[in-house]
Amino acid sequence: MAADDGKAKDGDGFDPDDAHFDDADLEAALEGFEKEFADAETHAGAAQPHTDGDAGDGILGADFEDELQGILGNKAKCAVLCSHLASAELFAAICRLADVDALCVDDSYGAVAILRDLEGNAPETAAHDLTTVISGMDALLVVNRADKIEASVYADGEAVEQIPPPFVFPTLAPFVEDYMIGLVDVAGIEAQAGETVDTASIATKRDAERRIRSFMRAHPMPSDDGDGDGGRR
Repeated sequence: MAADDGKAKDGDGFDPDDAHFDDADLEAALEGFEKEFADAETHAGAAQPHTDGDAGDGILGADFEDELQGILGNKAKCAVLCSHLASAELFAAICRLADVDALCVDDSYGAVAILRDLEGNAPETAAHDLTTVISGMDALLVVNRADKIEASVYADGEAVEQIPPPFVFPTLAPFVEDYMIGLVDVAGIEAQAGETVDTASIATKRDAERRIRSFMRAHPMPSDDGDGDGGRR
């Protein structure tokens, strides 16, 4: 047995006597454990900020909420008003008169107003107001709701005709289709556009009127006989 005891102590096997702790050893071991535990808690707390229960769970970010409303169709994903006007500044001034909040973009196919208010039927209201404020002006409203694109011609405040988007896109500024299907965003359109005018840059409706009159003076309507002097001799 003595030989066996010696083999157990001298070898690598487990000896119960080696597991004995006196009070000093136990206290030292506990102090070391408590210090390691405290250090681990401090590190975890720094990596993961404390929250009170599940207070943050279920709170949707603004971007997520907007996207969800777009999917549900309660908010348009995007909407534009297309015109026959040659000037983004002129279109922006007209939009300002009608209280339409938009970024107007110049294009050879006709200036386009990228609408900002997409809640509910706000795009349709914008088309109504725009074609009511300026008598005789028509505009094409193109809206993407829940990935369904619709194009409607507005005149005198009313939607007078719906046109299938594939038929109308070739007649509009090329970026309109890309914007509707999500291939380009507003920043991308601005980067490629020749001229953009924000309606917010037009301080008052009086300022908008001045801009319209200035444009009309610079681009007078040709006379009926085509001589440009209004028929005067």
